[in-house]
Amino acid sequence: MKNISAVYPGSFDPPTNGHIDIIKRAAKIFSEVVVAVTHNCNKHHMFSLEERVDMMSRSVSEIKIVKVSSFSGLLVDYLDKTESFCIVRGLRALSDFEYEFQMALMNRKLKRDVETIFLVPDQEYTFLSSSTVREIASLGGDFKNFVPAPVYEKIIKIKGK
Repeated sequence: MKNISAVYPGSFDPPTNGHIDIIKRAAKIFSEVVVAVTHNCNKHHMFSLEERVDMMSRSVSEIKIVKVSSFSGLLVDYLDKTESFCIVRGLRALSDFEYEFQMALMNRKLKRDVETIFLVPDQEYTFLSSSTVREIASLGGDFKNFVPAPVYEKIIKIKGK
């Protein structure tokens, strides 16, 4: 088996149990998984880039082959820096596919040897998204079962201020 690393990019604002599920699935396939937290100045994030990297790092600390970093700019340029050609993306529903398919084709157009691997999370996470968690938390709902413990603690801490 080849040693192949993969990059799992996303804003992870905040990381959810669905993200962790995809990371665990990717860790069964690849020799290394780089979780690449994106910096996108066009988005208004709940958490800073540093907070998102920290929450993700603490959430995956027990998965030894996973590294967490951040980047801005084109994903294909980041792949060059990590010497990877594989992108991991999660698909929750058919509605995710169209967007992800377009992005996969664009990344391949920008860098010919890029491959995108789509992974499907456990069915208990197919409804889950970061935006849903943010909304539930902002409205005072119970979101504890939707996020890793470090993320839950961070959101509760912010809400307590």
